[in-house]
Amino acid sequence: MAGHSKWSKVKRTKGVIDVKRGNLFSKLSKEITVAARMGGGDPSGNPRLRVAVLAARAQSMPNENVERAIKRGTGDSDGAAQIEEMVYEGYAPGGIAVIVEVATDNKNRTAADLRLIFTKYHGNLASSGSVSYMFKRKGQISVPQDAVGEDRLLDIILEAGADELNADGGHYLITTAHDHLYTVAEALKNAQIPSESQQLTYLPDITVPIHDESVAAQVLRLCDALEEDDDVQNVYANFDLPEELLSKLSV
Repeated sequence: MAGHSKWSKVKRTKGVIDVKRGNLFSKLSKEITVAARMGGGDPSGNPRLRVAVLAARAQSMPNENVERAIKRGTGDSDGAAQIEEMVYEGYAPGGIAVIVEVATDNKNRTAADLRLIFTKYHGNLASSGSVSYMFKRKGQISVPQDAVGEDRLLDIILEAGADELNADGGHYLITTAHDHLYTVAEALKNAQIPSESQQLTYLPDITVPIHDESVAAQVLRLCDALEEDDDVQNVYANFDLPEELLSKLSV
C-alpha cells in the first residue's frame, strides 16, 4: 500500500506481539487511562475510550483491570501516578526516521531509557520536529475482507468521510483524517461491519527503501527494542523492505 509504514507489516510477519513480551496489558491499561483522562470515564461518550476498552476486551483483559485503568484516568484512584502521553523522534541506521509514542509516569526515566536504546542499536534520539514533518497523523481501521464486500464498504466509509480503502493481506485497511477516525468507526458499527482494529497512526509521506541486509537487521532490532520498553505504546518508521529481504529476516 502506498505510504503505509512497513513496520506494522514487519510485526505481523515476524510475529512480534506484546503478549509474548508480557507487556500487552500494561500498554492497553495506559491507553485506557489516557483516554479516560482526556475525554471522561464513560465509554459511550468518549470514542477513544470505547475503542481502548474494546481492544482490551478483545485481548481478554479482566474487567477489574479495565475499571482500575479508567479510575486512574478520571482521578478516582488513590495514589495513582499521572500518566502522560509524549512523542519522541529519532533516527535509525540508514537515516530511517522513527517516531515513538509513549505513555509514562516519569518523563526523565523514559527519555533516558529511549536515548540508551537508540544509542545501543546505532541510532540517535533527535529533537522535537526533526522527523515528524515527514509523517502525517492519520486514522486507520482494519476490517476482515470476508466480513463485507468491497463496494458496500467503500460506499459506507466514503459517506462517513474516509480518505482511502486498500486491500492488505486478507484485510481492508481504511485510512481517514485523524479527526474522522471515530466517525468512520461509528458508521461501520451502525452498519454492523466488524473491525479488527481502530487506531490513530503516523504514516510516512515518503518511504526509504533498504536493500542492505545488515542495515535492515539493525533497523528491525532497534524497532523491536523500542517496542519492548514498558513506556512505549507505538513505534512508526519510514523504511521499506523488499519482500524477499523481509522474509529472510523474519525467519
